[in-house]
Amino acid sequence: MSDKYDVIVIGSGPAGYVAAIRAAQLGLKVACIEKWKGKDGKGVNGGTCLNVGCIPSKALLDSSHKFHEANSAFAGHGITTGDINIDVPSMIERKERIVKQMAGGVSGLFKANKVTSLFGTGKLLANRKVSYVNFEGKEQILDAENVILASGSIPVAIPVAPVDEDVIVDSTGALIFQEVPKRLGVIGAGVIGLELSSVWSRLGSKVVLLEAMDTFLAIMDQQIAKEAQKIYKKQHLDIRLGCRVTGTEVVVSKGAKEVVVTYTDKDGNEATETFDKLIVCVGRRPFTDGLLADDSGVKLDERGSIYANDLCSTSAPGVWAIGDVVRGPMLAHKGSEEGVMVAERIAGQKTVMNYDIIPNVIYTHPEIAAVGRTEEQIKADGEPYNVGTFPFMAIGRAVAADESDGMVKIIAHAETDRVLGAHIVGPCAPDLVQQVAIAMEFGSSAEDIGMTVFGHPTFSEAVKEAALAVNGHAIHMPNRKKRK
Repeated sequence: MSDKYDVIVIGSGPAGYVAAIRAAQLGLKVACIEKWKGKDGKGVNGGTCLNVGCIPSKALLDSSHKFHEANSAFAGHGITTGDINIDVPSMIERKERIVKQMAGGVSGLFKANKVTSLFGTGKLLANRKVSYVNFEGKEQILDAENVILASGSIPVAIPVAPVDEDVIVDSTGALIFQEVPKRLGVIGAGVIGLELSSVWSRLGSKVVLLEAMDTFLAIMDQQIAKEAQKIYKKQHLDIRLGCRVTGTEVVVSKGAKEVVVTYTDKDGNEATETFDKLIVCVGRRPFTDGLLADDSGVKLDERGSIYANDLCSTSAPGVWAIGDVVRGPMLAHKGSEEGVMVAERIAGQKTVMNYDIIPNVIYTHPEIAAVGRTEEQIKADGEPYNVGTFPFMAIGRAVAADESDGMVKIIAHAETDRVLGAHIVGPCAPDLVQQVAIAMEFGSSAEDIGMTVFGHPTFSEAVKEAALAVNGHAIHMPNRKKRK
């Protein structure tokens, strides 16, 4: 194995493996170092996303949704069934097969693009040298013209709820339960907390989410967040805002372990809840442990992220950082696009990335998706704007599919009509918001979207109608404004 490369990537998650593949496509000699091990002790590519994040959680979300539909929704369609049961170990096994398939796909792409895959740990030294230590402990010093740091993120730990990987778990542990907890506590009602709560609630858990913030889904447009909160309440998710956990104690009751959680509620009163399992998901932090030598030249910011500019260049020449380890939202697709940008810039292209148009998705049911700015942000920026909303209950395809909860909201500049943001809670929200993201990338107006022919009957007609509603021209509901 040669120890000289054009590019060395540390981390093979969605940011790292995409950067490695794109760089190799551009004719560069590339190596990618990954420390993840499978159950068999062998190295596995894909990082958090493929192994314990995006992919496995979606597999469980889909399985649990099918169970919920069979148990609760089929009768409304005239479909009768016998007793419906869930085999949790089989569900988890299916998830593992999907993870293995997807991670194997990355390894196959590395081979096809002639990326050298190195399993072990990588540490950046001075002058773009990398200390590579394989799983057997053998060290090799590698040289690179460019180094891309893509080491990802890990769950934030909180002292009041120490993870024991048994009763108290983080998001990784919540993906491998072997039975449905009767009482499930979740600390944090953000994206991860809501998705994991949805999985186990559909399967029969009584779920309580304890959220420290007083505002539900503060990162989302608040009209959409409030609509989503009403839907979750109907789904029996007990979301308690303004609740700060102050302590946890694992005890044994009737021969089984359980956890007693102490917290202060929104009024400042102390309360307790007892759960069979507790999931801690209060956020994620950049993972830089053991990544940087003292003389690497790479600086961290006040939040522990690697400092990088909008082109992902760090404070050390020839060293780049992408994905969760740098500023911005911790989203797999954001990291992937950064990986493409950096690879192309290393190859001499002048690629840039539009950080203003990055979709954000929550995979509950119905799903939530957004792109661009929220109404609150636009108002704070002092820009004049118009809003168009349209409910799925007025969309024929949604009603026929019994998927009529939610709405589409589009915000446009009041003077130019240029779309500033789109926010959706409802069926196919991630796919629908992507339509608006494409329009925004090309500087489209709300009128442009409204003039586009949409197929009928489709869920996407709600996007067209919301765009029309921006200027008071919606067809299938009364308008707030008179048609000009």
